[in-house]
Amino acid sequence: MQEISLRVMTREMCHKLYREFQNDPAVGHYYEYVYTPETVDRYFDNNAIPDRKLFAIMAGDQIVGEIKLKNIDFEKRSCSMGIHLRNDAVKGKGYGTQAERLILQYASKHLGICTIYADAVLKNIRSQHVLEKVGFRFVDEDETFRYYRWDASLETGSVAGK
Repeated sequence: MQEISLRVMTREMCHKLYREFQNDPAVGHYYEYVYTPETVDRYFDNNAIPDRKLFAIMAGDQIVGEIKLKNIDFEKRSCSMGIHLRNDAVKGKGYGTQAERLILQYASKHLGICTIYADAVLKNIRSQHVLEKVGFRFVDEDETFRYYRWDASLETGSVAGK
């Protein structure tokens, strides 16, 4: 399995990622994604704010997805996490698992975050499996999503070593 790295997302990287992005047909979506420079610029700008950290998931020099921390609350030491892989060609290779482990390490060691929330669409069994594999615990669900929570205090040892 190729190891991945996380790099701070630039506007150019964001455009490269979303020019090749495709919705996952197995999960189902509320809209059909169509790339436009304006939409990606707006998305990038909306994520370039103090309570968010947006990273490109890199396999060598190829952008295979993005992962972000959002709603970062340094006082409560909590945030939410979101992840998207580019398309089906990069799924099932362990990139999401590695990226989530890396972002958990980054959030806890560099930002002092102790609690991270995440969700997955009910149909996205693959995403739910990865969240649980890296240490998130299921907390609730509604008609659309399953909700998860990761707590640094519940981890025993290195997240990357699991």
